[in-house]
Amino acid sequence: MRSLLLLTTASALLAQQPQIENAKLETNAFSGALESQLRQFGTGPFWAGYTEPIIPGRHGDMCWNTGDGLNDQQHATGAPVRLEGPTALVVLIRIDNSQVEQLRVTSPDCRLDGGGLPFHWLTGVSSDASIAWLKTQATGAKPDRALQVIALHAGSAADRALEDLTTAAQPERVRERAAFWLGNSRGAFGVTILKRMLAADPSLKVKEQVIFALSQSKDPAGLAAVMDAARNNASPQIRGKALFWLAQKAANKQTEDVLKRAVAEDPERSVKEQAVFALKQLPESQGVPLLIEIAKTHPDPAVRKKAMFWLGQSKDSRALDYFAQVLKP
Repeated sequence: MRSLLLLTTASALLAQQPQIENAKLETNAFSGALESQLRQFGTGPFWAGYTEPIIPGRHGDMCWNTGDGLNDQQHATGAPVRLEGPTALVVLIRIDNSQVEQLRVTSPDCRLDGGGLPFHWLTGVSSDASIAWLKTQATGAKPDRALQVIALHAGSAADRALEDLTTAAQPERVRERAAFWLGNSRGAFGVTILKRMLAADPSLKVKEQVIFALSQSKDPAGLAAVMDAARNNASPQIRGKALFWLAQKAANKQTEDVLKRAVAEDPERSVKEQAVFALKQLPESQGVPLLIEIAKTHPDPAVRKKAMFWLGQSKDSRALDYFAQVLKP
């Protein structure tokens, strides 16, 4: 039964070859490793492409040219508008002088113009083979796109690859971008790895990216981890960053309480000031009364001054009334 299911899935993906125009198209059965098969096609320039299952969800319109891929890319005439997103992604690789010049993704609904170049369409590329090759690109000259493509792959192989790319042995930039995609695309698994990075990564810059990534996760545990960092992380910079993203993502009573506690109790003035700024990011119905209270009563003159500064950026009538009282002769 499992073999039949895999065969059915592979057949379905083969049927999702995009419409390829203005290209010297050749279909090749995949075998071995992707790196070696690409080398067999020569030094380029040429395009190669294949399809893989994509993580569930809506990933935007993947059929519009952004200036870094095939020429005149357009949404295929008559193609469906997939309200729940595509079920497969198309990985496109441009090789020139034996180097990967471009790497991008589209969906099978796209119509592609190959610019008159050879185009090698590969059938039967497994997720493991795809991700193994993409990992080599993620640690090369252009890691960002390779990490994005890995993150769009469905399945545990992509989880493992992104986890591998967060280890301290990887360059800081790679760890930052891997963190971003773990938060944006890998659900509960991503949150688990991000919490580990927050505890253990040696770079403060990476940890700040981890906080942002946790705030972007659709898994509720992500925002809970941000809230915990705002309250308890040993680093003032991380507490401040967590407060900022809390205010951006969750304007609720629990967030308000965390921000108020930071203003009142955090031992670092810089974190108190960051919490004041975060209060400004809340809806004015929430933030303005709290800022007025801080401006009136906080024991630290620097924090009061910061609250007044952010009140001055508001057009809320309550802020204007407060300033009128302060300035009354």
